[in-house]
Amino acid sequence: MAQDPEVNLDAPFTSDVVLEVRTGKLKPLAGIKANSAIYKDVCDGPVPVTKMGLEGDEHDYTFHGGLEKAVHSYCSSHYAIWRDEFPDSAEHFVPGGFGENLVTARMNEKNVCIGDVVAVGDEVLLQVSLPRQPCFKLNHRFQVKTLAVQTWKKSRTGWYYRVLQPGSIKAGDQIRLVQRKNPQWTIWRVQEFLHRKENDNAMNEELAGIEELGTEARDQFKGRVARQKAKERKAQAEKNAPKWRDFKVVEKKQQTPRIMSFVLEAVEQRTDPDEVELWSGAHAKIKLGNGLVRAYSLVDGDKNRFQLGIALEENSRGGSKHMHEQVKVGDVLQVGAMTEAIAFQGAASEHIFVVGGIGVTAFLSLIEFFKKINYSAVMHYAVRSAAEIPFRERIEALGDYVVIYDKSAGQRLDIPSIVKNRTWNSHMYFCGPKSLMEEGKRETKAHFMPEKEVHFEAFEADVSGDPFEAVVANKGGKVLKIGEDETLLEILQREFQDVASSCSVGNCGTCRVGVTGGRVDHRGTALDEDDKATSMLACVSRGIGRITIEI
Repeated sequence: MAQDPEVNLDAPFTSDVVLEVRTGKLKPLAGIKANSAIYKDVCDGPVPVTKMGLEGDEHDYTFHGGLEKAVHSYCSSHYAIWRDEFPDSAEHFVPGGFGENLVTARMNEKNVCIGDVVAVGDEVLLQVSLPRQPCFKLNHRFQVKTLAVQTWKKSRTGWYYRVLQPGSIKAGDQIRLVQRKNPQWTIWRVQEFLHRKENDNAMNEELAGIEELGTEARDQFKGRVARQKAKERKAQAEKNAPKWRDFKVVEKKQQTPRIMSFVLEAVEQRTDPDEVELWSGAHAKIKLGNGLVRAYSLVDGDKNRFQLGIALEENSRGGSKHMHEQVKVGDVLQVGAMTEAIAFQGAASEHIFVVGGIGVTAFLSLIEFFKKINYSAVMHYAVRSAAEIPFRERIEALGDYVVIYDKSAGQRLDIPSIVKNRTWNSHMYFCGPKSLMEEGKRETKAHFMPEKEVHFEAFEADVSGDPFEAVVANKGGKVLKIGEDETLLEILQREFQDVASSCSVGNCGTCRVGVTGGRVDHRGTALDEDDKATSMLACVSRGIGRITIEI
């Protein structure tokens, strides 16, 4: 790969030269609703440096800037390598492309260590604080969907400095190594355990103790150490723990003529944060008290307290009808597995939600989160009428992050147009009635969207079909018979009571079982094409004839 033959990136660093000093202003990224200061201009002459960085340099403080990310440096020798690897974007891989403040040629991730103190020119002292952790904006800047991931896989991210002594810097200034506190912890090696070997508990504990490492990364390592200890405690506690927990209904509120919200709070609160937190898009399984068990999407909350939004279905089989008419404040319901079904798609340039009616409950907290962190997102929300909008204050607070289509006013949700005109590198999310979901699947396929760039959150699933048999290979070859209106999951739970499940509509993947023989009619959205070769979703998928499975 092409690079300056005079630059040996494996050579130790003791001094280098500032080739360029760059600053930039926040401005919109082309085509999406997000601001960035990644486009930086070369500065002529000395530039004042304060504790917060270079004078005139702006930051999106959601993820950038601050005392520990005051100055970003990048090795210009990487650009020739990037151009070889991504020739279609070669024009963008030039000094300044990564939004760096300082451009150098020899300092790089292999010879710069966390805690290094360097003198720049005659006045400024900087200390290396963090490896850069790029986000989707880098993908968008270079028009390469995987670039952010490639940077840390190849350790070409650049690094941040905190400012120990302010002053001024300019192109041509010498950079001299003054102090090295952690010679074993190069940027490259930190990234090895930050990204590539996340489960090395000994290294996580060591890195969590490095005082010079910036809070962003240090907290990640501290979190891993805490989670590992919590995992060990949890494994011990679960040996005798009940599978169902008691939750009291502490609030019941009419959101619309058809939709009721419920807030449930655990009778016995968990105290370990790692056993409480839930990511957006979670499901909970609930015993309703009338013999029925239903899975619902959580509007928000955690494993101690959460909110549901439930629509009264016209043809209710007892679930929504019971919740609306029988459940009251003070009642205690049993809650089982709570699982997360929507992965965080941090590499996407834009997040596009297509939602109908009660489907908003699956995504409301997620789009609120994207708005909070200044990610580009929009929710296209179809309702029967304005009176049918639940959680109205929260939806109105989204501002231009939501577009409402009122059917009673003649407004139509145009899914083909939304899919066709989506921004480059968008991730799409669908939830709503069967017709909306089918149209979403049809249009995303027609526009050749990869499965991994689309999420379908089903509220209902077609589980019926021809009877079939399942041989459970790891249970003595026991043969199970599944009727036309039964699911494999129901029969497995009847025969082997410890079979896990959650959403029951094919979203979350909790009920995944291995398939070692036979053909499967795959349904649901939790498995990709590779997964389907060896697995199936027991809650919705059906065997054809006889299949062999492992649980």
